Amino acid sequence: MVVGLLQLWIRVPDAMSLKDKRRAIKSIKDRIANRFNVSVAEVGLLDSRRQAQLGVAMVSNDSSFTESCLSKVVNLVQRMVKLELLDYSIEML
Repeated sequence: MVVGLLQLWIRVPDAMSLKDKRRAIKSIKDRIANRFNVSVAEVGLLDSRRQAQLGVAMVSNDSSFTESCLSKVVNLVQRMVKLELLDYSIEML
């Protein structure tokens, strides 16, 4: 069994309140979870108005497939217009 963990640090420049940020983050989380069949949660920077930290987890039996899928999640987030990907890290367990 292989567990892949992806951490994303995101900036939401248009967010004027926590409510705006949470609306944008919920949309991102739903899109990622539906497209890639992974678990997604906001795990850090909860009180920051314009930044968020997301955690993405995936379990499979093939490490190369898991890493490829998590890389595709990163590419999707990089292409999103309404946010900026500040940093990310992928860890395989």
